[in-house]
Amino acid sequence: MIAGLSLGADATKVCGNATGSDHGHFYTFWHDTGAGCMTLDRGGRYGVEWQLGKGGNLVAGKGWVKGTLDRVVRYRANAFVPGTNGYLALYGWSTDPLVEYYVVENWGDFTPPGGDAVSLGTVTSDGGTYRLYRTRRIDQPSIAGTATFSQYWSVRSVKRPVGGTATITFGNHVAAWRKLGLKLGALDYQVMATEGFGSNGRSDIRLLER
Repeated sequence: MIAGLSLGADATKVCGNATGSDHGHFYTFWHDTGAGCMTLDRGGRYGVEWQLGKGGNLVAGKGWVKGTLDRVVRYRANAFVPGTNGYLALYGWSTDPLVEYYVVENWGDFTPPGGDAVSLGTVTSDGGTYRLYRTRRIDQPSIAGTATFSQYWSVRSVKRPVGGTATITFGNHVAAWRKLGLKLGALDYQVMATEGFGSNGRSDIRLLER
C-alpha cells in the first residue's frame, strides 16, 4: 500500500500493462522488467510503487485519453519518492509527427533528460523556469510500436515542492517548442505521469478539478 494513501472502497490495483478509464479519467500503466503496481482511487488520484532492476522502466499516470495543446493542469503530489531515477511529469504523445513529450516537475538523483539531449534554451511558466531540450529515440517502444521518434522536454530548473497545489500551463511549453521548430501533431493520451528507471520508488498524485 502506498504510504499515506487512504484507499476508497472502490479503489483498484493494476500490476499488468493496461490502459482504461477510472473515476472519469483515462489511465495508463506500463512496465517492462522488475515489479510495480498502480493503485487507482477516486477524485483523479493514483499511487504507484515500483522496484525496478537495472534497465527496468515503468510509466503510470492519470489524465485524458486525448490531449489538448492548451490544457491547464492542476495537481497535488502528496508523495513523490523517485529513488535514483524517476520523473514526475505531464507526459504524452503526438502522431504525425510521432513525438513523446515531457514537462518535468520533479525527479530523483538523475536530472533528465541526459544522453544525447540538445539544449535549446528556457521558458518561464507557472512560477518557474524550465530548460528546453530535444532528444532522439531510435528503434524504441512507442504508441506506434517499435519506432524512431523525437522527444521534447521542458525540465523545471528547481524541483517543484511536494505537498502543495501546482499548475502546468501546457500551452506555454507548446509555444516555446514551436518557436524552436519543435512541432506536435495530433495529440494522443496526456497524463500526469510517474516514471521510474532502474530504481525503487513510490508516488501519490492527485489531479485537481479547475
